Amino acid sequence: MNQPMMKSEWICRNGDLSTRVQCLGPGLIRVTRTRRPDFLTRPSPVTCPQTPRAVPVVVTDGFARLQTDWMEVRICAASGAVSFFDRTGRPLLREPDSHPAQLVEKPVILNRFPKGTEIVASGGADGIRAAAVSAEPYRDRDGYECRQHFVFDGEEGLYGLGSHEEGIGNLRGKNRLLYQHNLKAVVPVLVSTRGWGILFDMGCMMTFHDDEEGSYLWAECADELDWYFFYGDGSYRSCMSQYRTLTGEAPMLPLYALGYIQSKERYQNAQELLEIAAEYRRREVPLDMVVLDWQSWPEGQWGWKHFDPERFPDPAGMIRALHEKHVRLMISIWPSMQGEANEDRKEMLAREGMLGNQTIYNAFDPAARRLYWEQAERELFSSGVDAWWCDCSEPFESDWRGSMKPEPFIRARINTDEAKRYLDPTQISLYSLYHSRGIYEGQRAATSDRRVCNLTRSSWAGQHRYATVTWSGDVSATWETLRRQIPEGLNFCAAGEPYWSTDIGAFFVKSADWGWFVRGDYDRGVEDPDYRELFTRWAQFAVFLPMMRAHGTDTPREIWRFGNPGDPWYDAIEQAIHLRYHLIPYLYSLMWETRNSGIPMLRVPALVFPEDPVLRSLDDEMMVGDAVLVKPVTHPVSALPAEERTESVYLPAGHRWTCLRTGEVYDGGQRIRTAADLDQIPVFIRSGAILPWGQIAPSTAEQRLLPPEIAVYPGEDGAFEMYQDAGEGYGYERGEYAVIPFEWKDAERMLQIGPRRGEWTGMPAEMRLRISLAGNGRQEIVWRGNREEIRF
Repeated sequence: MNQPMMKSEWICRNGDLSTRVQCLGPGLIRVTRTRRPDFLTRPSPVTCPQTPRAVPVVVTDGFARLQTDWMEVRICAASGAVSFFDRTGRPLLREPDSHPAQLVEKPVILNRFPKGTEIVASGGADGIRAAAVSAEPYRDRDGYECRQHFVFDGEEGLYGLGSHEEGIGNLRGKNRLLYQHNLKAVVPVLVSTRGWGILFDMGCMMTFHDDEEGSYLWAECADELDWYFFYGDGSYRSCMSQYRTLTGEAPMLPLYALGYIQSKERYQNAQELLEIAAEYRRREVPLDMVVLDWQSWPEGQWGWKHFDPERFPDPAGMIRALHEKHVRLMISIWPSMQGEANEDRKEMLAREGMLGNQTIYNAFDPAARRLYWEQAERELFSSGVDAWWCDCSEPFESDWRGSMKPEPFIRARINTDEAKRYLDPTQISLYSLYHSRGIYEGQRAATSDRRVCNLTRSSWAGQHRYATVTWSGDVSATWETLRRQIPEGLNFCAAGEPYWSTDIGAFFVKSADWGWFVRGDYDRGVEDPDYRELFTRWAQFAVFLPMMRAHGTDTPREIWRFGNPGDPWYDAIEQAIHLRYHLIPYLYSLMWETRNSGIPMLRVPALVFPEDPVLRSLDDEMMVGDAVLVKPVTHPVSALPAEERTESVYLPAGHRWTCLRTGEVYDGGQRIRTAADLDQIPVFIRSGAILPWGQIAPSTAEQRLLPPEIAVYPGEDGAFEMYQDAGEGYGYERGEYAVIPFEWKDAERMLQIGPRRGEWTGMPAEMRLRISLAGNGRQEIVWRGNREEIRF
């Protein structure tokens, strides 16, 4: 065998096609292909800077072998095909030996829009749209149409690629169209139950295939074929840790973002907003934030980041009044600006910060991003606005018209062609990434006392660095839509972008002939008992998402619209909100885990338990952390006899599971039926789990000062770290937080607490903790931060 060389990269040339394999760390490999003499050197907006690392390389038997601490990479000299193996030699992923990738040169066409180009504006369901009547196309450079082939293992499950419309869980045998759309939030990351992941670092229109066409990714127009392979110790957790290394950490969202959020399309004035908050407080139903949807600006001045003085005469006073009730305000802001009196638009035009339609600001331009933030800060942020709703962050969308839904390939062409009129075709999917970056960097520069929270409709890999939560777009109110939300949300989070949500009750509730996308089943809205049932189930599903937010058009969404205390829908919705607040200490600790390790709060069961093959065929169950299994109810049951109001749940093998509602314990590896009446959602807790259980309070600000109950579920050893901080600001980056470790030793029936690590301003010196052991009573202690042992 040849002696190893120490190299950080290996380049294989096959004709005029060059394949470069770079080692960026023990679990990170970059594969780049080009037909140019040299590879590009520009930085990626998606990944964090990585320094190539020298590793042993052995050349023998027609292969170059790169050996890291965690894997081996083999490159075939004859074809350039790349294969990945773990340290034991077990295959992880490989390219086919023949034609692993194809690159066909093509021109990159951009457009010029001379000064004075005619702009035609039009209104639609998704806001004001504008188009330049004429454009002057020119050839800017040459790029490539690319096809990257893979050979997957026959048994593994594949997840990721963002959230879409079809309701697909495991992507084996499926295909995906990867472009930005109101109902599509793309994340070009694929993860496997074998513990590996791939990030495709190309911002163009792409498709993924694992079907009768083959197993490959196609990219319409890229400057290079560029992707990253990441792998750790074979677990999903270590896989996500490598993704975090590659793309950066997700900042902590403010604590209030985990509370209940009330929204609709839309609250008209300051008085209405204040009345909504007051009514929640009067009814003693928890609430943390209200949302001001579009058109808070003066009439006719679309996208002006300015309150209409007639409807919001004292914005700062309005927000102070909300804050006095511990209610925060999120406001919708748009990348589009129109109206003759719109000062934001005039200023952006004067500084040449607009794209070719003279309506969408150029988020790719750092100067335009800075100006956009300055405009948001002048009246909105300075008045006390807490959180941003960056709506329409895929600003070029053209298929939302007509009564017939276009075929998928036609929709893709319509939307991507429109985007390519104004954006570089190699970057059409990146607008939201840059838009989010501008908001985050602007607010961070303005203050460290208020955390960024940005709800946005579009996404991309690496966008989590900018404190974004992505929601699933303007979906319609049907049971089938609710069912599809589960696997789509799981696939979004599986791809490493950790914060995803959905409009509780769906955006469109009614149906209309004028738009194929307006397909709700409930023309009577909240007056229809069937819609009330759907809304209730949607709310129960959202309890377990990173953000719980009611929103939509056509009908009101506040809890009292569904009845009064004692009515079944009201009580079930209130119970769902209460369950959310019980879970907040657990969810906040999971958010800290996300920040530190990259693993999302919401997890695909098949990725958490890859050894259980049954889970790869399921798409209607979800894990919250590694401890909580949830089976949302996605069909009506109210009209059924009481004995038939049940739900089938599969419990993952290898553990015992306790029903949260009844306390019954079940062995894993079996399917059971459990009660699922209107106020019941099947939730099961894994043996060995330790859950901090929050007290009910009007808001997270008030709950934060109340000690949680610590619930232990015996059956095996377990551990959990509860995280606490001020809930706001970036003091945690300076170490201002506390971590409380809990460890359950099952054989000894003993819970070990502490000692506490760290501290934060306002942290109570002692807590009266209630410790509960499922099925075996409670104990109370006064805990002062030291090590304690509780025996049952």
